[in-house]
Amino acid sequence: MTAAKHVIVIGAGIIGASIAWHLTKAGAQVTVIADSPLGGVATPNSFAWINASWGNPEPYFRLRIRAMAEWKRLANDLPGLPVAWCGGLNWDLPADRLEAYAAEHYSWGYGIERVGREQVARIEPNLTEFPDFALHVAEEGVAEPVATATALLAEAERHGARVLSSTVTALVQTDGRITGVDTSHGLFAADEVVIAAGVGSPDIAATAGISLPIETPPGLIVHSRPYKKLLNGLVHADKLHMRQTAEGRIIAGSDFAGGDPGENPEVTARDLFAMVKAALRDAEGLELDFHTIGYRPNPIDGFPIIGRAEGMDGVYVAVLHSGITLAPAVGLFATREILDGERDPLLAPYGLSRFAQ
Repeated sequence: MTAAKHVIVIGAGIIGASIAWHLTKAGAQVTVIADSPLGGVATPNSFAWINASWGNPEPYFRLRIRAMAEWKRLANDLPGLPVAWCGGLNWDLPADRLEAYAAEHYSWGYGIERVGREQVARIEPNLTEFPDFALHVAEEGVAEPVATATALLAEAERHGARVLSSTVTALVQTDGRITGVDTSHGLFAADEVVIAAGVGSPDIAATAGISLPIETPPGLIVHSRPYKKLLNGLVHADKLHMRQTAEGRIIAGSDFAGGDPGENPEVTARDLFAMVKAALRDAEGLELDFHTIGYRPNPIDGFPIIGRAEGMDGVYVAVLHSGITLAPAVGLFATREILDGERDPLLAPYGLSRFAQ
């Protein structure tokens, strides 16, 4: 019998957690190493929208649609996973661009519907103002990000994975391949290392001479105290994107990825929260609890980096924005590629080699 492949996953955010769970389920011996709490750094600051929306080229749309389907498979595999298919409303574009976007995505098979003022009012009756028209996608959803990552890691642990709190200081090379990691708690050997550490990934990769070209723009999101139900789904209004969490918090940003914190984030947060209250009926008692500033690991061309680093065996990279949407698909596809050498065609555009020139 062939011994199980030992894989180290660096990072405990939603991407690392998904890869660890899928690898463990497939029979690999998995060690997760992270220097941040479960959920990582970017994941807790996520709007957590599951979608295939906005102005993406069709190949990326197809990857995201597949990822939405994989969320449903994952929820079936892990009953109780905090995922809700609540639908999303969007009118945060000029009318002509909104119409063009709807026509394009409808032609691709996305369940996008043009709805008028009365329909918007039925979908989200607690809005103070209703647009003349909006786009509605009933199949979009949300995943409570930290709870989901924690559940995936807990289930991976239950099936034999180890989760260690430590700082990875370097990738270890032996005869031209990565054979493990050096950490604040010593050396750990592995057959393969997965870099899924979000904004920390470039520094780790650089220890083996691997360049990961990413940007880390900040995004501010406000979080209310838990409150009675005001929103049924996701709302993408003009410069105000908001939803209500499973515990009743309204979370919002000037953009779903979070807006510019400005020179004084406290003032920015208060001003944004005032917009939230003004946008909702019966929100007099709604109170700001805190704000977060997340730093998103965004490859410079806006698309994921998923796959092995060319010229260096033993290391796999999964660094991307839209981690919430893509997590279950990335976990599944990475596992197949790491264990069986099978690269899913949907990942073809997203290898690191595209930046070589």
